[in-house]
Amino acid sequence: MPLVLASASPRRRELLTQIGVSDLIQHPVDIDETPRVGETAVQLVPRLALEKAEQGVIEQGDENPVIGSDTVGLLNGEVLCKPVDYADAERMLLNMSNQWHEIYTSVALIYKGEKYQTTSVSRVKFRELSVAEIKDYWATGEPQDKAGAYAVQGLAAVFIERIEGSYSGIMGLPLFETAQLMQQAGYKYN
Repeated sequence: MPLVLASASPRRRELLTQIGVSDLIQHPVDIDETPRVGETAVQLVPRLALEKAEQGVIEQGDENPVIGSDTVGLLNGEVLCKPVDYADAERMLLNMSNQWHEIYTSVALIYKGEKYQTTSVSRVKFRELSVAEIKDYWATGEPQDKAGAYAVQGLAAVFIERIEGSYSGIMGLPLFETAQLMQQAGYKYN
């Protein structure tokens, strides 16, 4: 029985494949990701993950399990978005220099009419970064479409001094937690 991934993310697909999910339908969904009035980023992430899974069920039917996921990074309460330009990326990366930031990734699984959900919280500490390093990194093209202007699994790995939590959660799908949800739901994925 195939698992439906309600996401266009190639990283999430690769992560599921890594743990043995071989029968996979990737079905991107389009939902309104606008935060509600007074909604914090920590509240937003689980809501969006569940809405993505629910939309996947609406569009794909309920015979297969559906996973939705959402990730947000926070630095001192500020959401780490995709940079709009180099100046924005430089500002974010300099702010993260020699600092800790948090990554919240929520996963929602809907299977046989039941909903299962969890949120992984990880912390990342960057070493001190120079403007020259940031310019060189920007020139690679990697940070231009990444939230927080970096990819943990890419060239930015050399900036990361320490990680606490889930490496795969920082990438966008915490594998331990996802496997636990599938086990709770009774879904055999490999």
